[in-house]
Amino acid sequence: MAKLTVLILAKNEEKNISDCIKSVLFADEILVIDDFSTDTTARIAEELGARVIQHSMDGNWGQQKTFGIEQASHPWIYLLDADERVTEPLKEEILKAINSEEKFVYYNARLNHFCGKVVRYSGWFPDYGIHLIPKDGSYVTGYVHEEIHYNYPVKKMPKSAYLLHYTYVSWEQYLRKLNNYTTLGARKKFDAGKRAGILDIIFHPLFGMFKIFFVQRAFLDGLTGCFLTVGHGISVFMKYSKLYYLGKGIGTADKEKS
Repeated sequence: MAKLTVLILAKNEEKNISDCIKSVLFADEILVIDDFSTDTTARIAEELGARVIQHSMDGNWGQQKTFGIEQASHPWIYLLDADERVTEPLKEEILKAINSEEKFVYYNARLNHFCGKVVRYSGWFPDYGIHLIPKDGSYVTGYVHEEIHYNYPVKKMPKSAYLLHYTYVSWEQYLRKLNNYTTLGARKKFDAGKRAGILDIIFHPLFGMFKIFFVQRAFLDGLTGCFLTVGHGISVFMKYSKLYYLGKGIGTADKEKS
């Protein structure tokens, strides 16, 4: 039987970490890379049998995941966030995949929740992402919306085998992350040589809102879909505004911790 490490990045996740770990107790190792939490995250994780390593993220999600991959004990790694839960159908697909004769990198779906509401449209489902990877040759780059690098062909798991993702539980959390992610997103573009003008600040948000509401049918998510459409527009506006001011040498996009 092939062996699996579940890799979880965490910081001050005492409200989430228990349910997260309990959903993956089938794994051979649960490895929590803790960004020096000041709450009981590390203690809860250890009490549930996880191996906890404290390591500073320093605003760089990619390097933190790469560090975790390097510390993993087993040849298969499942990448999981503290606000995610593995469902029974997904567990079965993971075990089937790691015991297959061939190695692939696997995408799986996520069913997202926003402030207690399930979001099935608005571009939020099936929300496929890479989660199951062979350790060999894999690493991650990028401050935010990071990119996973690998040496194997890819496969998609069935849409019915999804993660539960409790994305945002309050408006305060949403706005805090929005500010953090737009800062990191602007810095990522700036470091890649991108710059923004006034047309970027105006038209990128408008186009994004049109796409989410009409093409991705956010209106079918009701009032939640309206919130997400407007929130996306604000997020894009903030990111390009920050990029604009970085290009003018005004202000900085310093690394922030979520």
